[in-house]
Amino acid sequence: MTTSPARIFALFLLSLLLVTHPNAARAATAWEQIAPFFQPPAEFAGKTGAFRSPLLFNDGTPVKTAADWPRRRREILEQWHGLLGPWPAIIEQPKVEVLSETKQEHFLQRRVRVPIGAKQTVEGWLLVPPGKPPFPAVVVPFYEPETSIGLGKSPHRDFALQLTRRGFVTLSIGSPGGDARLPDRAEAVCQPLSHLAYVAANCWHALANLPEVDAARIGIAGHSYGGKWAMFASCLFEKFACAAWSDGGVVFDETRSNVNYWEPWYLGFERERSRKPGIPKPENPRTGAYEKMIATGRDLHELHALMAPRPFLVSGGSEDQPARWIALNHAVAVNQLLGQTNRVAMTNRKEHSPNPESNEILCRFFEHFLKPAATAPRKPD
Repeated sequence: MTTSPARIFALFLLSLLLVTHPNAARAATAWEQIAPFFQPPAEFAGKTGAFRSPLLFNDGTPVKTAADWPRRRREILEQWHGLLGPWPAIIEQPKVEVLSETKQEHFLQRRVRVPIGAKQTVEGWLLVPPGKPPFPAVVVPFYEPETSIGLGKSPHRDFALQLTRRGFVTLSIGSPGGDARLPDRAEAVCQPLSHLAYVAANCWHALANLPEVDAARIGIAGHSYGGKWAMFASCLFEKFACAAWSDGGVVFDETRSNVNYWEPWYLGFERERSRKPGIPKPENPRTGAYEKMIATGRDLHELHALMAPRPFLVSGGSEDQPARWIALNHAVAVNQLLGQTNRVAMTNRKEHSPNPESNEILCRFFEHFLKPAATAPRKPD
């Protein structure tokens, strides 16, 4: 496998700066640091594999112009919601309850309770930077919210803390009910992963209604389980301005046990049948929406297309290696149809865990797309 000289040099320079001069890496503009990652390695450039193009309508006719895309987008969205199950009504005016507040470093750390359903709340952490609001903001989902603000045991998963240090309001939340494998969906009937996307949509509204936040500049970022959560949320709820998905698996892949969308706590839930955890086998078959998706040729590249023209970053690790560009190129093609470039990016590392280099690019991605001076603040419609 070959990698472009620009990507190799960008990673080398970033690593050198982070090791020798941690603050010097920020001297370059955000775009200068992230630009190389919007181009696939030469061996994957333009390759789209066997994936069915999202630029084909259900009847097989091609999407020829940008004016055709909204109708095709509705087709994809309706088809996925049909497979995943409908969402409950979104809570457009959720009241964020502040349970406690302390000052940490130079920002405010608030323990909050957020409505995520008609009869469901979740506790999390709201971090507010110093300065003059309104600020850009990022929702950060994970198994539990403490890791995202730097209070967990696993390093380099503190996306919320790192972003707040750079001037973002962040809202960190964890699994509804506290157990990712036994998700509490309250009255929702959709698949668990779709319910998590619904929860994130309510969190978007929770942030958008805060006086500290600019509703036009709210993104979402997550790692692993949180990466899956962030991907489904940003693709299914178009008000997220941009997103970063860290090594959650951006395509279905039954050769990788951690790309486990088949599990009942993701897309394999079925009341009538249950399955043991693990890769699908004849004695432990697929279930739920996942079974239907595989049978009908669905894959996650269709979700990626729903992001266009909003930008997203895949912070790839062991589960999302450079070959994933073959799927991502379909989102590139949709953006090209819409007259957009530099909307799909991927970084790569060998390990599943994030590292300082990958996190620097993730933060710079949000700085570039959510902190441009020309962005005019607005409140929710």
